[in-house]
Amino acid sequence: MTKETPPNADGCHPHGDINYRFCPVCAHPLQTQVIKSTEPGRLVCSRCGYVFYLDPKVAVGTIGDIDGKIILLKRGIEPAYGRWVFPGGYVDRGETAEEAGIRETKEEVNLDVKIESLLNVYSYSGRPVIIIVYAVSITGGKLRAGDEAIEVRTFGPDEIPWSELAFPSTRDALRDYIRRYMSSSPGSGRNGESW
Repeated sequence: MTKETPPNADGCHPHGDINYRFCPVCAHPLQTQVIKSTEPGRLVCSRCGYVFYLDPKVAVGTIGDIDGKIILLKRGIEPAYGRWVFPGGYVDRGETAEEAGIRETKEEVNLDVKIESLLNVYSYSGRPVIIIVYAVSITGGKLRAGDEAIEVRTFGPDEIPWSELAFPSTRDALRDYIRRYMSSSPGSGRNGESW
């Protein structure tokens, strides 16, 4: 398997660093212009006036547990190759976030799930990805790594490899899940990691 572009130093997707130069409508150069004083500069075509909005990408993740242990997979692709994360990925155009979460969970860990509730929405300043995370219950399937995972395992809250997690959203969502669904009061995990 060929590795893709490595992540930024903080482990985040590098997709926000793309420098778009040409209009997707007429192929003439794009220029940064301030259209409204209350908004950031926008890429505008120098010929046809098309406004090229740099909208965020939407990703979705699911967190569920088997016998009180959270399901995590070790990523087999970049960014964050070899680091732990819950099942998830990008929402396809025309797909609901819930459908994407169910699909990604099946693809990555071979489990059928039911969306139980919205855990939270995570976004970070300067990052182009918004992550929607759902709490799920397992309804079928057999836990095994899909083609984008090196390994899949379950972890109790005190067993989670906090220093080996893939993204800030992975850490934040796991902490939220543990607080909400797995403990009556916040605790402290292995290596002094608080959740």
